[in-house]
Amino acid sequence: MGTLLFKNVHKIVTCNNSDAVLENVNMFVEDGVIKSLNSEENSADVVVDGKDLIVYPGLINTHHHLYQILTRNLPQVQNLELFDWLNVLYEIWKNLTEDSIYYSSMSGLSELAKYGCTTVFDHHYVFPENSENFIERQFEAAEDLGIRMVSSRGSMDLSKKDGGLPPDSVVQSIDAIMRDSERIVKKFHNPEKYSMNQVVLAPCSPFSVTADLMIESAKLARDLGVRLHTHLAETKDEENFTLSQRGVRPLEYMRQLGWLGDDVWFAHGIHFNNEELKVLTETKTGVAHCPCSNMKLSSGVARVPEMLNLDVPLGLAVDGSASNDGSSMLEEIRVAYLLHRLTYHDKAPTGYDILKMATRGSARLLGRKDIGYLAEGMAADFFAVDKNRLEIAGATFDVKSMLGTVGIKAPVDYTVVNGKVLVDKGELVGVDEEELSMKVYQESKRMQF
Repeated sequence: MGTLLFKNVHKIVTCNNSDAVLENVNMFVEDGVIKSLNSEENSADVVVDGKDLIVYPGLINTHHHLYQILTRNLPQVQNLELFDWLNVLYEIWKNLTEDSIYYSSMSGLSELAKYGCTTVFDHHYVFPENSENFIERQFEAAEDLGIRMVSSRGSMDLSKKDGGLPPDSVVQSIDAIMRDSERIVKKFHNPEKYSMNQVVLAPCSPFSVTADLMIESAKLARDLGVRLHTHLAETKDEENFTLSQRGVRPLEYMRQLGWLGDDVWFAHGIHFNNEELKVLTETKTGVAHCPCSNMKLSSGVARVPEMLNLDVPLGLAVDGSASNDGSSMLEEIRVAYLLHRLTYHDKAPTGYDILKMATRGSARLLGRKDIGYLAEGMAADFFAVDKNRLEIAGATFDVKSMLGTVGIKAPVDYTVVNGKVLVDKGELVGVDEEELSMKVYQESKRMQF
């Protein structure tokens, strides 16, 4: 894989245990791994002048729906909340094809990389007919770009006729889901250190899957040694659904199904009460915070300061591109900072707290100890911004908090994954962005018209 040297780096925000910021050091990478953050090396296969660069650990996105890039900014759903929003969009999403999956994945992953993201978890759960290779196409896109990918074999088996939300055309039988889940895990999941490909089992949500599917998915995931993920406590509608259908609140329903533990994380986690936050703490069950999506869909504000104080495993995520209309973890960091300042005042997390959620916290949700901060022996996943950029002029005295308080609105200068430069001076390496954009446009138009 070769060597990479970021030479004489102005500052490195490590996010390590001591929250160290290193200054004027050489970062040397070999075969995708950081060998030194204070190297005496002066040469490598690739050398980058770092004298004006501020380097951060790669951002880790813990919840996305990449296919939703094909349904961004649709006027008919802009003012809808989750259940009504889903009812409209399922009728479009049932038209997904393999090419839809590839081009939307490639587009979303590329956008994420341009804004400093190096590891992506995608929650794909829509499987219409002829969808056998959807997850294959996701991993193909990730490999073509060079980004670290965690993909889910998501699922739905509770259609409208049985009291759920999705149409019949996108639900599957439990047997079919279990067979394909095991196939995907055995084909793609690599549990080893520095793995580029991992798989999670992820039934969609309490209102689109049966209790039997949740139970069987948990059994299979634990037999195969992979993690579990689903949406939970996102809206009051979901809470009312589980109360009316199951007689309990969403988290208690998950407990009954065996869905608590340090191998489980939920997307959103907005509507937890005090006792439920304690349960999350005790069981080490995690939450992916999705502030932009929660605001757009009027879902509510997650209790992030309290979760941080209780040491609930907590990461950051962009959520689906149709409930966010973007794929930038940098934007998510700043929005999260501002949202909680508005809501919690002096109890709100700092900009640096949010950065650590997006790095170390997100790595914890994925069960990864090789990514999330910068140190010798860690994966060489990081991004860099030029300290002389006009949008951060005068703001670089506190580089730890800067991404939350000030933010970066344009693509980063460099993104490196597994020791490979994916973004160079703000441009994707080896990707024709204009051609990719046209392919996405064509697929989006086909699905809708």
